[in-house]
Amino acid sequence: MDELRFVIVDDAVFMRTLLKKMIEEVDNYKVVGEGSNGFEAIEQAKILKPDIMTLDITMPEMDGIKAVKDIVKCSPNTRIIMVSAMGQQSMVIEAIKMGAKDFVVKPFEKSRVLQAIKNVTNI
Repeated sequence: MDELRFVIVDDAVFMRTLLKKMIEEVDNYKVVGEGSNGFEAIEQAKILKPDIMTLDITMPEMDGIKAVKDIVKCSPNTRIIMVSAMGQQSMVIEAIKMGAKDFVVKPFEKSRVLQAIKNVTNI
């Protein structure tokens, strides 16, 4: 299997670190970029064209929902996994309508994160 390249976007450094650790514990999974808001997510998508991007919904400057459309446009092969807090179901549904492929809810369980990755790689 080829290496899967990830970009993690979350305004909380702790969450990015936690996700990176979970992802990179798997062989052939590599985090190639990070961002802390929707603008950075779009830039990372344009430059890196990652296979998978985890995208937090609630972030300063530009949230994940607003960023989805631009990411899908500039990097159509990037599969987006939304990261949401409890109670954000309507926003998750909106993001999926715009092109996100799956979601995980904070606090994460490693098994759910890895299942979401498996779900989007089988599309």
